[in-house]
Amino acid sequence: MRLVSFVQVLLLLGIAAYLALVTLENPGLVRLPLPLGSGELSVPVGLGVTVFLLLGALFTGLLLLPGLWQARMRRVREARLRRAAEERLAATLQARLGAMTPTESDRSGA
Repeated sequence: MRLVSFVQVLLLLGIAAYLALVTLENPGLVRLPLPLGSGELSVPVGLGVTVFLLLGALFTGLLLLPGLWQARMRRVREARLRRAAEERLAATLQARLGAMTPTESDRSGA
């Protein structure tokens, strides 16, 4: 999972570097084609860079979300199992202490 996160960060940095290069090479307006081929949208370069950086960050966040969710669920499950084991051990210890007769406790204390 760490390799995937590393690649995602590199991808985001590459997109940011490319957009910074486009910004430096093309001051002014950038024409972006609309998805269905019905024209284009002219936006300032800074706004275009900001929008694409936010989209890249959102994409990276969505790719990281399943791993973070699984780690959280694993921690919750481990805590629940640990608590149950501690309760079983405490109950066993109390049962053994309760089952001991006073003579047994005298011998074990010596």
